[in-house]
Amino acid sequence: MALKVVLLSHSPDPERSVATAARNCYSPRDVETIDENWTPGEVEAMVSRVRDAGHLSTFEHTMFTFGVSGVSRALTHQLVRHRHMSYEQKSQRYIKVKGQFDFITPPSMTGRPEIVAKYEALMAQISEFYAEALAAGVPAEDARFALPNAAETQIVITANARALLDFFTLRSCNNAQWEIRELAFAMLRLSKRAAPSLFVRAGATCVRGYCNEPNGPECPRYVAVRNPVAVRRRAGLTEDGPERANPDIVADRQTAALAG
Repeated sequence: MALKVVLLSHSPDPERSVATAARNCYSPRDVETIDENWTPGEVEAMVSRVRDAGHLSTFEHTMFTFGVSGVSRALTHQLVRHRHMSYEQKSQRYIKVKGQFDFITPPSMTGRPEIVAKYEALMAQISEFYAEALAAGVPAEDARFALPNAAETQIVITANARALLDFFTLRSCNNAQWEIRELAFAMLRLSKRAAPSLFVRAGATCVRGYCNEPNGPECPRYVAVRNPVAVRRRAGLTEDGPERANPDIVADRQTAALAG
């Protein structure tokens, strides 16, 4: 089965939620009126301000829930390392596999017929052993010890926008493993459709004009950012975030002016 990613739900009006959270920091309004009288332009301006200033705690006031299928256990072992996201995975303990279990075949194998044949034979052998173990009375929670990383699974993922930005930075990079990179791009496309202002600059660091990877010069994308200092200067960025037109004007004061 091919990778399938569905955005099951997300916070209503996530960009307004971020803007309102930011307004609470910078506006004298009381809590009863903190979410009132927004115009779309004001929401956009506030989101842009806190995004560019790196005030990303405001992005934590939104939630996105994805349903993912057609992925391997090898992927989910990597995925759960992102500890600021929440997961519920199909259980191999409670759900018994019937017949040949579904499995993922890496693209690097598909062009090698002799390897694919041996790989598929191994999957069939594992499936046969698993069925025999169940028939002999071995509990499913123990028979699953024989199932490989290749076994297909499905998982529900919930994360706030800040956690997603971090995930996209790390896992849409060319250095990420191919399967989780495909997942990251699929989730990123759905996130951008739901909240374009939140995720406009989401992706690997090269999207923002620099590369953190030690082997960056070997990456095909690196050609576009081969002089990251110049790229960041053109983008008006420093290591601490956007440059200020006037160094006497601090970010909080600029944001307060937008808060109303």
